[in-house]
Amino acid sequence: MLVLPALRLLHDTFALPGGGYGFDHIVKVVRNPVDREAIGSSLALGFVQATLATAIGAPAAWLITRMRLGGRAFWLSLMNVASNFAGIGLAFGFVALIGSTGMLTLILRALLGIDGNPFPSTGSFGGMNLVYLYFNVPMFVLLTLPALSVLKDDWQEAAEVCHATRLQFWRHVGIPVLSPFVVAGWLLVFTWTIGVYAVAYAVASSPSAMKLITLQIGTTLETSVFGLGRAAVLSVLLMLLAVLATVLYRLSLKRAARWL
Repeated sequence: MLVLPALRLLHDTFALPGGGYGFDHIVKVVRNPVDREAIGSSLALGFVQATLATAIGAPAAWLITRMRLGGRAFWLSLMNVASNFAGIGLAFGFVALIGSTGMLTLILRALLGIDGNPFPSTGSFGGMNLVYLYFNVPMFVLLTLPALSVLKDDWQEAAEVCHATRLQFWRHVGIPVLSPFVVAGWLLVFTWTIGVYAVAYAVASSPSAMKLITLQIGTTLETSVFGLGRAAVLSVLLMLLAVLATVLYRLSLKRAARWL
């Protein structure tokens, strides 16, 4: 299910129309400014999303672990719903909320007298970051929440007995212990973001919208009459990024396993 399609993509990446193998498809993708923009935009979106999800999700996950059972159950339920609510439905929800004729946009226009849309276009870099955060932050929380149990209360009490301040505890114990788990969550969010297609397709319908790797693959599959070499090259690039992220993820968890 995974190996055979991957081998086929590798074959289509290097296969030449006249027979034999070469780097023609790769050269065409590298020389195409639209493809270069799509690669750069996908990497930038993945980096920003992973960083924002970490900055918001890590403190949120820590707070959830400190809640009582009822509050923890409520927030976990909410996170589960939000992390699984993606695709076309989520994109439509944001368009209906902050689009040019969205509900919140019209309310702000009426109350504050704002001309135009106060929110970024859903297909722009800022708009996509807003949409993606809706499911990336809950996903990061759910991924890292079990790891936070590694940091035991006994350690903090021991640090207090040794007259260590809270800042010293987090600097020398808390952050070093949790950082491998946080890095692993960052890598998963980064990989997930660059591979999303349905949400990006729904919000990036305008010609001025962002170009992304997944959208370029979809466009090639829909419109190409000269073969699928371009889609294969971009797909292999996604595969390589996923493999690299998986290797780094495993290394992070291996480092974190010292505390288990």
